[in-house]
Amino acid sequence: MNFISQTWHWSISGFLIGMVMLCLIYFGKTFGMSTNLRSLCSLTGIGKRVSFFNWDWKSQRWNLVVVLGAMMGGYFATHFLSNPTNVSINPVTILKLQKLGIDAPNGKLIPDAIFGSDVFQSPKKIFLLVLGGFLIGFGSRYAGGCTSGHAISGLSNFQLPSLKAVVGFFIGGLIMVNFIFPLIF
Repeated sequence: MNFISQTWHWSISGFLIGMVMLCLIYFGKTFGMSTNLRSLCSLTGIGKRVSFFNWDWKSQRWNLVVVLGAMMGGYFATHFLSNPTNVSINPVTILKLQKLGIDAPNGKLIPDAIFGSDVFQSPKKIFLLVLGGFLIGFGSRYAGGCTSGHAISGLSNFQLPSLKAVVGFFIGGLIMVNFIFPLIF
């Protein structure tokens, strides 16, 4: 049990992800989480009004099971297998966050200042969360998939558009963290 609750070496996780990708390629499937939003919307029958959602969602049932498994795995990992003492953040990063008014996570994966329940008492933070959610949703649709779909599935299939998307994700992330994030907070 101790082995499961500790942080795994990147080579073990990478090997397992690689094996999953080989299985998906073998069965002619492509991995991506953002496709499931389209499947869920199609499942509700909204395809009768919006042509984008008028498609065969049943062909993606297997991907909905992947999302369900990811949610269940995340729940079990967080509540039964996590060890918050092994979360280690660079002290320089903690100092930079403190200058922005964000407390150190103290063994948590995310700081309460950004993701705690107090966020819903500030109109500015609510606006930022809604805007961020919209931009992520729009960006995933515009880029033809989310970061996991492009970085894991697209790159393993040698897709040039996925390489361009991943490079764009990294550049956008660097710009956000170094220039925009300090202006917001």
